[in-house]
Amino acid sequence: MSGPEDGGELALSADVLTPAEAWKKLGDGNKRFVNGTSSHPNQDASHRAALVNTQNPFAVIFGCSDSRLAAEIIFDLGLGDAFVVRTAGHVIDNTVLGSLEYSIAYLQVPLIVILGHDSCGAVTATKGAVETGEMPAGFIRDLVERITPSVLTSLRRDEHEVNDMVVEHVRQTAERLVENSPIIAAAVAEHRTAVVGLAYRLQEGRADLVSNFGTL
Repeated sequence: MSGPEDGGELALSADVLTPAEAWKKLGDGNKRFVNGTSSHPNQDASHRAALVNTQNPFAVIFGCSDSRLAAEIIFDLGLGDAFVVRTAGHVIDNTVLGSLEYSIAYLQVPLIVILGHDSCGAVTATKGAVETGEMPAGFIRDLVERITPSVLTSLRRDEHEVNDMVVEHVRQTAERLVENSPIIAAAVAEHRTAVVGLAYRLQEGRADLVSNFGTL
């Protein structure tokens, strides 16, 4: 992977946002989506052309792969606004960590968002496996194993609803990012980046803050 020092991709120097400014911009976009007043910014041909050789995303969104969780729509974003990484159940692996670290080290993104949602199928499958002791086949088992700590934590708190487990899984995912990545941890400690966990409500279209590392 190339970086600034060897002629690779560069972040634009203009319009650099603080974590707090990035968080407000993301929240404003979600409010427009909830209210049905989305502006669909940065989707015209001229903006597309301006991004050919560079980009300046103000957020990296690590969310579930669920088809109802399209980040650019939920937050009313356009081309170049968000660096998006998705896996089922927003499960972390080394490639996810590498992708998120790239967005911080090379693109200087000021906000990392962990995006979970109601009725998550991966969390539901994990809940079923924990309750029955029957593990799913194939690599779905790997997803379940990685989500299991969040489900067990919820059960120890006597929280048995899937949506409560989703919130706990978002919190644990955000915490794990900061714990496991020295690059992300340093950016948070230096107030260059914040890590927030959001729980998306499918019915309302609202993304609620459930976890926060850093200054907003």
